[in-house]
Amino acid sequence: MKGQSYLILAFIFALVIAVFAVINVDPVQVNYLFGTGEAPLILVILISVLLGGLATASVGALRYYKLKRENSRLKSAAAASPEHDTDKDRNVSDEKEAASEEESSSSKVT
Repeated sequence: MKGQSYLILAFIFALVIAVFAVINVDPVQVNYLFGTGEAPLILVILISVLLGGLATASVGALRYYKLKRENSRLKSAAAASPEHDTDKDRNVSDEKEAASEEESSSSKVT
């Protein structure tokens, strides 16, 4: 459901940007770092939105892969830890002992 709401919001945002760009079709003076030129405002708007989206997506992808790498590193460290296995076994044996004690105490009461 979360992914679906993001998709709907992205579609609405793209529609608003497209309508805004289509309304503004007059040629404008664009000052690049290396010179100036004239371009339709619709292209300036669409290219600006595209570059902003690419910048945002690249930062998000970088963060995603960093977190994914850290997650796999932590999982492998936890799996390799001998303390992890003994704690798990100890908790299971403690639960079994507690269950057997409860059964024995409930059978003595009746």
